[in-house]
Amino acid sequence: MAKLYFYYASMNAGKSALLLQTAFNYRERGMDVSLWTAALDNRPATGAINSRIGLTSDAYRFDPETDIAARVMDQVRGRGPDDPQLGCVLVDEAQFLTAEQVWQLARLSDRHDIPVICYGLRTDFRGDLFPGSAVLLGIADKLVEMKAVCHCGRKATMNQRVDEDGRPVVAGAQTEIGGNERYVAVCRQHFVVADQR
Repeated sequence: MAKLYFYYASMNAGKSALLLQTAFNYRERGMDVSLWTAALDNRPATGAINSRIGLTSDAYRFDPETDIAARVMDQVRGRGPDDPQLGCVLVDEAQFLTAEQVWQLARLSDRHDIPVICYGLRTDFRGDLFPGSAVLLGIADKLVEMKAVCHCGRKATMNQRVDEDGRPVVAGAQTEIGGNERYVAVCRQHFVVADQR
């Protein structure tokens, strides 16, 4: 029986690199994968999954209106007899999924026996759960916490937004796209000190 997995961590934990390694592993065994990422990211190489260590791959893009399950099933039905079977659905930036999209992915796993592996952030720069992550934490068959490292050497669990001078930002919209220039992975102790909670 296929399962719904959620691999979560702060930034810089290697989520996208692991996703791309997983895609490689499936393909090396003669199976195909359906790769997805959020359309929200408007940085260069939009529409592709990019890891900080240089791995990259094309991917389908989802926004809040995308019926991911229907699109995946269209892919399955469109395969010819000589095409490799769909081995897995891999979703990067899963924190941006809607609750309905998470349930769509669960149904792909439950009704169509297609494994679905989601990778994403657990919390935003304020320490609040992202909507997609909240539902994944609630219903995924398997939860896997990946590890990142704070500047002090402890496990980094928080995503601290910083300004152009590297100072913590404590207010603003939940989502602001950025990389190392905008976010730093820190442990809770340093997140709390910076935020003055």
